[in-house]
Amino acid sequence: MYVGVWVVLVNVLGLDIGGANTKAAYVQTLKGVIKDVHVVVEYFPVWKNSYNLGQVLQKLNDAVGGRFDAVGVTMTAELADVYQTKREGVEHILGCVREAFCNLPIFVLNTNANLECFEEAMTSPLGVAAANWVATGWLVSQYFENCVVVDVGSTSTSIVPILGGKLAARGKTDLDKLVLGELVYTGCLRTNLTAIVQTVPVRGMVSTVSSELFALSGDVHLILGNINSEQYISETADGKGATRREALTRLARLVCADTEMLTEKELIIIAQHVYEKQIQQITTGLSQVYKHVKNATISAKVPVLIAGLGKKFLAYKAAKQVNADVIVDLGELLPNSVSLAVPAVGVALMTAKHVEEKNYDP
Repeated sequence: MYVGVWVVLVNVLGLDIGGANTKAAYVQTLKGVIKDVHVVVEYFPVWKNSYNLGQVLQKLNDAVGGRFDAVGVTMTAELADVYQTKREGVEHILGCVREAFCNLPIFVLNTNANLECFEEAMTSPLGVAAANWVATGWLVSQYFENCVVVDVGSTSTSIVPILGGKLAARGKTDLDKLVLGELVYTGCLRTNLTAIVQTVPVRGMVSTVSSELFALSGDVHLILGNINSEQYISETADGKGATRREALTRLARLVCADTEMLTEKELIIIAQHVYEKQIQQITTGLSQVYKHVKNATISAKVPVLIAGLGKKFLAYKAAKQVNADVIVDLGELLPNSVSLAVPAVGVALMTAKHVEEKNYDP
């Protein structure tokens, strides 16, 4: 029998680099237990400013503060159309991470739920592309044996099954996950309304919609009070402000009208219809995944864990639609900021655990 020596505290920066939002989580752990956590979110459209990504990463580093033992990375930004291929995107993103954190060990999460060193990730870029759902699932699996996670962000919705305390996703790539219902490309801020509806009710009639980028899901949720102006952090369709009045103006254009032609009440009816259709989109994916988990376990009850900006007004509603046995808000288990940036926190904790294991000297 011998005594091991543990590093007293481990400090890790977790990065979830998305196409529209980059999230950083500073996590301090002691023997795997969170002692401190701080999350920062930066709206950064990679498709416009990919060359400035390194500066944004450094800004996030400064915002969360602290000295780090390592950096954990996961990403979805490689899908941005500034890159010709995902390979090109991963290589550029990881290059920016290396530039920003040149003196720190960098670990990159792959879709097999393993951390790779920087050099390994650069040689197999497709293995680490779009792996942030792994960080989400891993984090939740530390608390639940069998469940389904629904994480609704600004752009998309990840639906992650957990079975036997392990990730049970059947898809590894975005394409596979779209087919299997594990990825629903609808979110609470950036979704073009024409990707949600083709018709809407107007004055007791049904109108088709204009296939233009006139209004976004953020406008609908702002009008209905699901979010406030401060939470509408992404760009609006017309580049103007995120006030309710401006959102109503944008929504009216969905049917080639304006706020002099349609009343606020009429626009609210349109917004409510879009909202219900978006819930249905998420419900369709969740139904596929939830049935799979229910059929694969003998557990009496399978909870649905809700997370992300849209957890209460989209994920919760979809979970109710599939008659979930139990609905649990991840913000009730962990600090609410964590539930808004689950992949960043998840990859930070995975990295902290990895660092602790490497520094354990039996």
